[in-house]
Amino acid sequence: YARAKPSSQAKPSNTPPPGLTPTQLASFRENGYLVIPRFLSNDEISSLLQTTHTLLNDFPLDSHPLTCFTTGDEPGDDADQYSSTNNSKAKHIGDQYFLTSGNKIHFFFEPDAFIPSSSPPQLRKSKTLSINKIGHALHVLSPPFARATIPTPPPTSTSTSTETHTGTTTGARNAAIARDLGFRDPRVLQSMVICKQPGIGAAVHPHKDSEFLYTDPPSAVGWWIALQDAGTQNGTLGVWRGSHRRGYIRRRLVRCLGGRADGGTEFVQWDGAGLAGELVDGDDDDADGNGKGEEEEEPYVPRDEDFELLEVSAGSLVLIHGNVLHQSERNTSDISRFAYTFHVIEGAEGWTYDERNWLQPEPGEGFTRLYAQGY
Repeated sequence: YARAKPSSQAKPSNTPPPGLTPTQLASFRENGYLVIPRFLSNDEISSLLQTTHTLLNDFPLDSHPLTCFTTGDEPGDDADQYSSTNNSKAKHIGDQYFLTSGNKIHFFFEPDAFIPSSSPPQLRKSKTLSINKIGHALHVLSPPFARATIPTPPPTSTSTSTETHTGTTTGARNAAIARDLGFRDPRVLQSMVICKQPGIGAAVHPHKDSEFLYTDPPSAVGWWIALQDAGTQNGTLGVWRGSHRRGYIRRRLVRCLGGRADGGTEFVQWDGAGLAGELVDGDDDDADGNGKGEEEEEPYVPRDEDFELLEVSAGSLVLIHGNVLHQSERNTSDISRFAYTFHVIEGAEGWTYDERNWLQPEPGEGFTRLYAQGY
């Protein structure tokens, strides 16, 4: 038999990808968020921005239901999306466009993207400058975003790929971070680009990610990656340091039940499990399954001064605890603030993803495993 020629491919590195240092982990647990500078390379930033602009340019406007996105926190709001045309049929279509976006790439307009009272609705600016966000399955359907989220499988002996595998891809780092946070079977969901368009980028009112992606007990962590510099002038993140230790999840955005033929979503009061416990906080659960964090304090309406405004350079990662309050102001500047964000929840036994969450997997499908490739 002829001796096989040595492979020209680089062998997988035995060095584990970098996760969180003990200092970073302690800071995250204490503050509820962590900024990791230079998480993406310049090439990765360029690739994701180019992909985003291609998506914005190519989506068809003539068949779009003209669904806008709002956090639903203003008085009288109860939904996370609405149609720019004010009739029940259009609202139903808009609701379904939102509720079925968990395994698709859908486009949601800024609330102020349309000229008031225009019929049919007319955009103030071009469609590429009118989209609030793109979601919610970029990590599944867009290869550049998938590479920035999920570990790349190591090359096999029969692989014809000429790419090298060093074990330090961005996806591998995400998996390593999840391990350091304590995740056992992390699942990825709700991936999106938030555009924060110049001049009309809507404010996002104070909220906790676990209010939208609730597990029992809570386990959500957000990965927020700046694709452009984010600062006070273009609506950067504002985080209430340590608020994840103040109290429980007391409201949730859920799918409507009964009485509303159009479906849709609404905020409801909630008295379920509260603190995230040992998963990401480093505390053991008590007998009731709640973490041993600080005692819940009386309801408190946060003030502007409670929120620390973050200066985040392009390529930096902000990890956001699912119970920490955060927000962003309206973008009144002439520059956009693109960011890629996805969320991770615990899929291991002992954690339950709530069936009333707005985002539900298709029958027979589950959420993407972060450890699926053996990392």
